[in-house]
Amino acid sequence: MMTLAASSGVTERSFSVALGRVLSLRFLRARELGLQPDPELLYISAMFHDAGLLVPFSDTEQRFELDGADHARKFLLERGFSESAAEVVWTAIALHATPGIPGRMGQEIAATNYDVLTEAVGWGMDRIASEQVDEIVSAHPRGEFKKEFLQVFVEGLKDRPDTTCGTINADVLEHFVPGFRRTSMVERILDAPWPR
Repeated sequence: MMTLAASSGVTERSFSVALGRVLSLRFLRARELGLQPDPELLYISAMFHDAGLLVPFSDTEQRFELDGADHARKFLLERGFSESAAEVVWTAIALHATPGIPGRMGQEIAATNYDVLTEAVGWGMDRIASEQVDEIVSAHPRGEFKKEFLQVFVEGLKDRPDTTCGTINADVLEHFVPGFRRTSMVERILDAPWPR
């Protein structure tokens, strides 16, 4: 995974630090919310949740979340994990950027989504003791996380913009890719081939 991260412009140290921070936050948030996810499945969901943004995982014309989920499932099944474990991780990764739904699903699925919200936009940071945040960031510095993360997003999505329709991913392209304009659901309904 680190080789893949490096091939996309993410340094091995940056990847390791981010994974450590993600795992620390993931377990902290899960405990705070009363969740008890399987640590191994949570680790694998952390490892693969943005893998679909990286080459070679972005070969297929589908949402990056599905790329990462498909490869995580394959990874687990090739290593003898059960179908049900692979399905849990697949769902956690496939829905990790979907608002509202994952929090009502299983432990690993909810924990993955809540962590992504915390890591990316600071959701729930007000409920984490500042000493804990300082400890995590000291052990796993964020560096230029915001800038680097958004750049990886742009690189992973710019050649498949149609996969961002109806998702938060379109926000990234709209902000960074000149000329990109999302198609709204209203436009899609009005332009549908139905006469009325």
